[in-house]
Amino acid sequence: MLGIDRLSEQSRWRQREPMVKLRLYGLFLLLAMVLSPLYQALLLLMIAVSTCYLLRIGPLRYLRWLAIPLSFLLIGVLTIMVSLARQPDSLWWGVQLGSWWFGIDRLGLHTANQTLWRSLAALAATFWFMLNTPFPQLIQLLKRCHVPRLLTEQILLTWRFIFIFAEEAAAIHRAQSLRFGYISLASSYRSTALLVSMLFTRVMIRYQQMVIALDTKLYQGEFHL
Repeated sequence: MLGIDRLSEQSRWRQREPMVKLRLYGLFLLLAMVLSPLYQALLLLMIAVSTCYLLRIGPLRYLRWLAIPLSFLLIGVLTIMVSLARQPDSLWWGVQLGSWWFGIDRLGLHTANQTLWRSLAALAATFWFMLNTPFPQLIQLLKRCHVPRLLTEQILLTWRFIFIFAEEAAAIHRAQSLRFGYISLASSYRSTALLVSMLFTRVMIRYQQMVIALDTKLYQGEFHL
């Protein structure tokens, strides 16, 4: 199983009605959009504590999850704060570069503060929903929300092929490691290139096997979701 599936299966709310989770998720997103930065930070803390409790994980692990999107978010926030002006009056802090002033804009600083906490609160809400909702419940939600059946089937097949892709990649990598395929940098490059080429072939073979299995079960172009 993928890591996200293992976590959702160990959640204390894994058996809870999925529509309840969806409504709470919508409420969290709404609050993240309309609250002030102080209350957005409190909302972020509440959702983070709830996620750690429901998933039985430590706060350090949760912070590691936030670290990846936070790096991209900080770059975006930095571009909002930084401004170029002819006069230093509108800048909270700046340095002169020729006839221009480069620094931190007061309005940009206020906007960046709002953007940071709003984004973090919305991100925490998304983590909470996805990690507490097993994939079968997500399919149920798509059906209840009347998502087109074809799109639901595509999502289901994509989810299935993620497991096939990961399984084949792990098998090839394990075989290469046993033959010392990653003992040096040069051999690692060769092994990685070989892994990519073999992976495509192996996945296509698995796909053909799935098609044969569906044909033997009299597949008529529609999955019973």
